[in-house]
Amino acid sequence: MKDAVIEITNLHKYYSKVHALRGLNLLVHLGEVFGFLGPNGAGKTTTIRCMLDLIRPNQGAIKIFGIDPQESPQAVKAMIGYLPGDLNLEGDFTPRSFINHIRRLRKDNRPWVDLLTIAKRIELDLDTKIKNLSQGNKQKVGFLQSFVGDVPLLVFDEPTLGLDPLTKQEVLNIIREAADQGKTVFFSSHILSEVQKIADRVGIIRKGKLVEIAQTVDLINRAITQATIQFAESVQEESFDHLPNVSVLRVNQNYHAYTLEVTGEMDGLIKTLAKYPVRDVAIHRPSLEEVFLKYYKDESTEG
Repeated sequence: MKDAVIEITNLHKYYSKVHALRGLNLLVHLGEVFGFLGPNGAGKTTTIRCMLDLIRPNQGAIKIFGIDPQESPQAVKAMIGYLPGDLNLEGDFTPRSFINHIRRLRKDNRPWVDLLTIAKRIELDLDTKIKNLSQGNKQKVGFLQSFVGDVPLLVFDEPTLGLDPLTKQEVLNIIREAADQGKTVFFSSHILSEVQKIADRVGIIRKGKLVEIAQTVDLINRAITQATIQFAESVQEESFDHLPNVSVLRVNQNYHAYTLEVTGEMDGLIKTLAKYPVRDVAIHRPSLEEVFLKYYKDESTEG
């Protein structure tokens, strides 16, 4: 596909008897922010490591910008800024010297200005020895180094791990801005609110299988919505029987109130409500977290 940045086909990975990836298929397009969603152990990190040829799958194919990472690992890595989920930084060097080292490896001769801007936004001290930094500040160093080289693809494995709430928000802002400037972003997370804020599309992985992939907005909109309507006068329950995808959950006749469950679009319900005197309406739209939990609620029953 012409605008494909990441193409994963029928990917399988075993760790001894553990089947970590089970026929994973995935396509990420140029310029999008793709959120790879799942709990710890679902296969997110394994997928990323296969993409970077840090480990090799037992079966299947991967293409990054049309290149097989097993055949040309250095060419693929040269196009990716990567923040690992198991980042381990130690030593007497400072963030500044560490970033300069990464710049030399990537042959990045551009001025420091863009990197300094990011460092300032995430409040990273560039001149304190890394061994003396907190885990959250080490995470900031890892995040900053992923932007070295002006690479077209950014891959983040749990990018906000260990960060305070304000820095988390700034990191998400920076990621979204990078995509707006033309970069493609692939990031894994188990924090659903973060994915909901910045991802164009979401892939939900469960036990090594991709169980859903959709536009973030579409995934939420097509989930079940609850609407509680209080009428100014009594309304018969049968008034809603003809509406597709609408069912009555609860009725409080004393207050002329109905709680309805709506799947998909609400246009039919809105047109029906216009026929009656409505005193109050409360709409509860599901969050991405609620949608996500739908795919995991029966996990305990699976083999």
